[in-house]
Order: sequence, then C-alpha cells, then structure tokens
Amino acid sequence: MNKHYLDPLFNPRRIAVLTDAASAADDELVVALAGSKVPVDIIPFGADQAKITIDSPVDLAILRLPPELVAGALEECGRLRIRAAIVFAATSPPADGAPTAAESSKAWRDIARRHHIHLLGPQTMGLQRPHLALNASRLGDLARPGPLALVTQSGALGGAVLDWASESSIGFSTIISLGGDSGVRIAQVLDFLAADQGTQSILLYLEGVTDARIFMSALRAAASIKPVIVLKAGRRPEGKRAAVTHSGALVGRNSVFNAALRRAGAVRVRFFTQLFAAARCLASRYRPCGQRLAIITNGGGPGVLAADWSGEVGVQIVPTSQASVTALLAALPPRGSGAALDNPIDLGEEAAAAEYVAAMNVLARDPAVDGILLMCSPKRGVDPMAIAQAVADAGKPITKPLLACWMGDKRMRAARHLLEEAGIPSFRTPEAAVDSFANIASFHQNQQLLQQTPHSLSSNLQPDVEGARIIIESVLAERRSILTEMESKSLLSAFHIKTTRTMLARTATEALMIGSQLGYPVALKISSPDIPHKSEAGGVALGVRNASEVRSRFAEMTLAIRTARPEARIEGLTVQEMSVKPNGREVCIGVVRDPLFGPIITFGAGGTMIELIRDRSMELPPLNGFLARRLIERTRVAQTLHAHRGIPEADIGAIEDLLVRVSEMVCELPWLKEMDINPVIVDEHGALAVDARIVVEQGPPIGADRHSHMAIMPYPAHLAEEVPLPDGQTYLIRPIRPEDADHLQTFVRSLSSESRYFRFISSAPEISPKALVRYTQIDYHRELALVAVANAAEPGAARTEKIVGVARYLLNPGGDSAEFAVVVADDWANRGLGSRLMNGICEVARNKGVQRIEGYILANNRNMLKLMRGLGFTISADPDDPSMRVAAKAL
Repeated sequence: MNKHYLDPLFNPRRIAVLTDAASAADDELVVALAGSKVPVDIIPFGADQAKITIDSPVDLAILRLPPELVAGALEECGRLRIRAAIVFAATSPPADGAPTAAESSKAWRDIARRHHIHLLGPQTMGLQRPHLALNASRLGDLARPGPLALVTQSGALGGAVLDWASESSIGFSTIISLGGDSGVRIAQVLDFLAADQGTQSILLYLEGVTDARIFMSALRAAASIKPVIVLKAGRRPEGKRAAVTHSGALVGRNSVFNAALRRAGAVRVRFFTQLFAAARCLASRYRPCGQRLAIITNGGGPGVLAADWSGEVGVQIVPTSQASVTALLAALPPRGSGAALDNPIDLGEEAAAAEYVAAMNVLARDPAVDGILLMCSPKRGVDPMAIAQAVADAGKPITKPLLACWMGDKRMRAARHLLEEAGIPSFRTPEAAVDSFANIASFHQNQQLLQQTPHSLSSNLQPDVEGARIIIESVLAERRSILTEMESKSLLSAFHIKTTRTMLARTATEALMIGSQLGYPVALKISSPDIPHKSEAGGVALGVRNASEVRSRFAEMTLAIRTARPEARIEGLTVQEMSVKPNGREVCIGVVRDPLFGPIITFGAGGTMIELIRDRSMELPPLNGFLARRLIERTRVAQTLHAHRGIPEADIGAIEDLLVRVSEMVCELPWLKEMDINPVIVDEHGALAVDARIVVEQGPPIGADRHSHMAIMPYPAHLAEEVPLPDGQTYLIRPIRPEDADHLQTFVRSLSSESRYFRFISSAPEISPKALVRYTQIDYHRELALVAVANAAEPGAARTEKIVGVARYLLNPGGDSAEFAVVVADDWANRGLGSRLMNGICEVARNKGVQRIEGYILANNRNMLKLMRGLGFTISADPDDPSMRVAAKAL
C-alpha cells in the first residue's frame, strides 16, 4: 500500500509534546517545533496529571519527561492509539534503587512493542523533515530541504554534518539520529527511505550492526532503488583472530563488512568529507559506468596527480585509443607531438574553451572510456568561467559521467558553482574528483553483484548432502571439531570437488603398498586431529619416489612427530598421488564464519606462505558463476592465471565451478566454521584440490528456514512447482527473479484498467522503473513474490514466457505478521490460479513463523473479497479508510 508503517513517525498529521516543564515556552524543542507545517499540541504531563486528553487524533508523541514519567506516558499513548513516539529523557545517573538507563530503555521498548508504538529514543537526537518544516531534534537549526537522507548512529556527527551542509548549500529530505537503544532500527528506517519519494540518495553513518540478516535485507532493498553511501567507524585493524585455518587468520571484521556492503549494492566511503561528494555524483543524471577514466587538463602536474591517485583507489587510466588520438589531432590546433595526447591529455597552458569541448566530445564517443575528468588550473590568459560555460553547454547530451576539477579558490569558485548548477560535480582537488569517480564505478560494480540471485544448489550434478552431513555428525559425536584429511576430502567429494586420490596408511607396509597402487612419486602427510598445520610440524614429505623411500620416510616422520608433539593423536600417514602439473598455479579457497554476517567465502594465492602474501578477496554466499569470477578478479593472483611467456591460460571456469561448489557446501552445511582448500592447483586442464582442512561446530537446528545461518537468502528454487490444468495445459509457479522485470511490465500493461486499479489503486498503465526494480529485485528473507508463468521454457529454449499471475507478501515489523497482494491476468480468471498462488505464499509464510497475514482490498472488488472468503479469510472494515476492507487470516 502507499502508506508506510513508519508514516506516523516521518509524516505525522498531528504532534503532541508531553512535557512536565512549568513553562513550555522556553523549551528549545517546543521553540524549534513552532514553525512546523504539522499542527503541534503542548500537553502537560506529570505525577499529578497522568492522563492525556486530546481533541484530534495524534500520530506522533514527543516525550520531554524525566525517566520516571516515561513509562506512564507511553501507556497513555498506547491507550490513545498514538502510533509513534520520540523519547528525550534525562540521562543523569539514576538515584539509589532506581532502574539503570539500560533497564529503563528495555522497559520502554517493551511497552511500545505491546502497544504497537514505533519508538525513537531515548539515546536519540531526534529527527528532521525539512519539507514539513519539522524539527523534532536537538541537532540545531532546521536543515534546508533537499534530496538527501541522513541516518546516523551518532548524534554528535549528525550535528556536525548539518552544520557543514548548511554552509555548502546541501539540502535534506530526512535527518534521523537513532542512538544505540532505539526501538526503531536502521533496517526499518532504510525501508521507509527506500519508498520515500522525496529521497534520492541515502547517507548512512554506522557504528555497529546487530542482526546482519535483517540489516542486509533492508540495505539490499534500499540500494536496489536509490544510491546508499555508508561511512562506518572502526576501520582499525583488529588483533589476529585465533584460527585453525589460514583463511580464518586472514579475514578481518572490516574486510567482511566491506564484502557485505559490496554485495548489498551500497558504496562505502572512508572519510567524512566524501559522503556528500559521493551522494552528489550518484544522484546525478549519469548512468553507471566502468572504471576507465580519461583526464583532460591544461597542465601536466595536476593531470599526473589525478592519475597517481587513480592507481591508489582502483581507477584505470587507460592509454588513449589510436582512433581517439587521430580524432584529437584533427579536432585540436596543430601540436608539436602526439605524446601529449596520451592519457592524461594535456591541452597546454593556453587551452581555450573550444579545445576542452573538442577533446571532451572525442572521448565521449570512445567506447574504451567510461568517464571523463576535466581539469583547469588558473593561469594568465585562461578564462575559467568561459571554459566552464562551454563544458556545461556541450556536456548536456553526454551520458558518460563528467566530473570537473577547477583547482584553486578565489578565481575558480564561480566556475565551480556554474558547473554544479549544470549537474556536473565539481571539486577543488584532483584526489576528491578521482575519489568521486571511483564511487560511481564502485556503485556500478556493486549493483551488478546486488542483482545476482544464486540458488543454494546449482543445476549441475546434485551433491550428496546427506552423506556429507553424516560425516560431520560422526565427527561431532566423537567430540572433535577438526576433520582429518581423509574426512575433509570425502566431504569435498560429496560436492563433486575433484581431489587427489588419498588413502590412510597405519603402518609403513600399508604405506608402500598404497604407493605402489597409486604410482610413484607420492606425498606422505601425517594424519592427526591435533595437528592442523602439517607442514609447520614437519609432517609432510613430497615427491617420495619409491617403496624404500616410503618406508624410511614413514619411520622418520612418525618418530619426529611423536617426539615433538607427544600429546598428539596420530592415526597414521596419508599417502596421495603427487599432482604433476608443470603449468599449475597454486590458489587457496577458504570459508570463515563471521560472528555477525555468517559464512564468508575467500579466494587468493595458495601455498605455505599465504599469511605473508596476504592476497585475499572475499564474498558472502551464495555464489553463482558471475559472483565467483568477480571474486577471482579482485585478487593479485588472478593475473597469474592468464597466458604468460609460453604458459597457457589456466582454466578459470574450473575455479569458478569450484567456488560455486564451495558455496553449495556453505548453504547446505551450517556446521562449517572454517575451511581451507590449499593448495588448489589449476592449469589449462582444470583445478585439483590437493589438501583440505575443515573445522566444524554444532550449528543451528535445521528447521523450516534451512539457511538461517546465512546473511543473504539464496534464491528459493525449491518452491518452484508445475501445476496441471483441467484442459491438459500446465503452468509454472516459482519465486520472482530480477530478470522477470520485462515480463512483469508486460503483464501489468495487459491487465484491464479495472484490474490495475484494484491492484495498485492507480490508473497508471504501467509500473514506474523504480517500482519495477522494487517488485523484482527482492530479498527473499523479508518478502516473497510467486509468479505463475505460462509457456515456461527451459534455459536456451525459444518459447516466450508469459506471467499470468503474481502473489506476494511482505513481513511487517516484528516478523510475526505479513501483508499480501495478489493479481491474476483477466483471461486467466476463474481457473483456480489465484487460490493456488495465495495458498503458496501462505504456506511459505507459515513455515517462516508468520502468525497472521492480511491484505487491503477495495470494498467494490467483489471477486477478490469472494476469493478471500473462500480461502478462510475474515473480512472487516478498515478503521482508517471506509473505502477499504481488510482480509485477514491466522496462520
């Protein structure tokens, strides 16, 4: 529906301020509220006046009360059906015997939850809604209206941002300070701002996150619609974590948070000053782009500075293509040498507006250029305003990102303002300009990651999940956490990961017999649950060439280990075939379980020195081929996988497949705590796992939500179902996917005007682009949309799919109830499709623990009301809207 559940907080129709002050006229908050467009009532509240009387319905109550009066005031708000409250309570130390601040906060949240009140505070600086002239905050003067929303967990930083923004002519749609104990959470605020028409970009300052899945769900939903820029405190390197595997030792919390933001489609900035520059660029008219930047300058030094910083932040300064060089030579005045046309392109100290425009137009047509940075330094004879005006006029039809750096201050200030007014982000320094382009490029890359919806299991060979679980259960039953090499490789084999043939030998005679069967040379490795790092303990012998050497090495290794580690349990030695791959490269694939975000998959250089090399990238599962390739590309070792000096290119597809298989393990085996597959040897013929180390621990019980251990829900492919019709036709019911956007738009356009109005309460003939993204790029944790598809085709087939029905639910705050909506194509009505779709979403919601599902239906939509009654829903009038009916059912 159009009305969001946080509307009473952010868009109140009437406000009541409850205060015990003898005179509210001097209250700074009351003074700040005086100019609000929203009616404000000042209501005395105290120990001798503990009842509230109101003449008109109130949406938002603001409590300016001592702590001992807050609980009673909230109870009164609940009695009067006030749906939102902000608590500004005193923070002085409690008297002897009085509840602590934490105890009071919890009690207030409990009261608010019982009365369905959205509570902001008590550790809050409040909120501002400038377009309503609403300043319900202690953040200072009301900000000017604008398209940015600021959500902060620090009131002090919020105040500083507003003070700085007022001098920079930056406007806001919303400012909200949450604090650490607010009943209203960041995820709920993000959900509101994603739907808020007045918000174009969201700025988010974070100090911590509690529930990773809820946070990621809301962040992904918001970032799919509008840019979200995050500044997070706590980038300091952590102390080395205790870990059994190399992957566990290498992964830090800050790196994991980066991976989470990347997968959510958000952009992280490092500095306070980058927040607004990033928001300004990402909210501009320019489409997303790649990382290749072309620089146009009238001085060599500034261009070099920009190019140097580009290398630091991952922006590519690619050489000017020969076609562009030719075009530049033809468009620019004669030059002494074409060398100046290399990127950065130096137009010379006397460059005029026409030369800037000519160079800009040439590079705008170059497919090898993703963005253009124009730089101008103040010099004698240079007219910065004329150049800025020409660039602003000529840049209007260009869709690639244009950024400007007019260096200096006094002479350049007006030119920068002119460029900003034309929609071209302008900066004082090269570093700031390059940072902003890097943010645009990161946004483009992260949006590609966001749009991926991997399955928990790929469509390739199905793994033996039950066999893998039996192996883990047997290890845990023996009160062990570290799998032996044989157990680890058996686990990998259950997921079709190719490993070296390995057998356990308990005696030297068994070892030489196995060596003869496998064929020499072989590798010998100590097998002990107490020695995770075999090489460091001297428990590895490679290239053992014959039976005699096997016997001697077996005795030497066993004696050395028993002497050095007398407490270690030694099961024997494993004998495995040596991997003979002359063109092989060593990589490592790992898994680490983060306390907040759950399992993380890592990839990087392999071998015994990986903790010194520290070449590692990471991604949140689930993965598909696209995500796996991006994971590989972010490492230095990726360069070694290409052809070089007669060595053929490695089979990168085999590594991608292995990463997807590891993702399947992570999805299906919640007991995995750490894992190293190191080394994986890859050449032109494929990838082979040579060694593996796996650590497990008791995981959550596997219930209806079998992926509760993951921050991102996989695509729920198991919900797909083929349904027969009485006439012999069939249709497919499955969860919606991002690639369904065009099919969904076609479906909406095909509906009759009446059906469209009944579903959307709008006569618009189609869905807006933002709403289309919102309906198809969903997070399967917080919502589900089932589509009925006629003419369903196998991948690659020629048949055209057609959506003929959609039913969806969205969880309400608290997760114990949900709201639904359903619509069926006019020519598919009365064929049981609506009932099938509704039963499908109700069953999924029930399995997720949803206790009640409800929907809002127009009172004259008789067919839908009849359908709901037939499905066991009760129909009642909507107390807030007489034209609506509420269909509800207990699950």
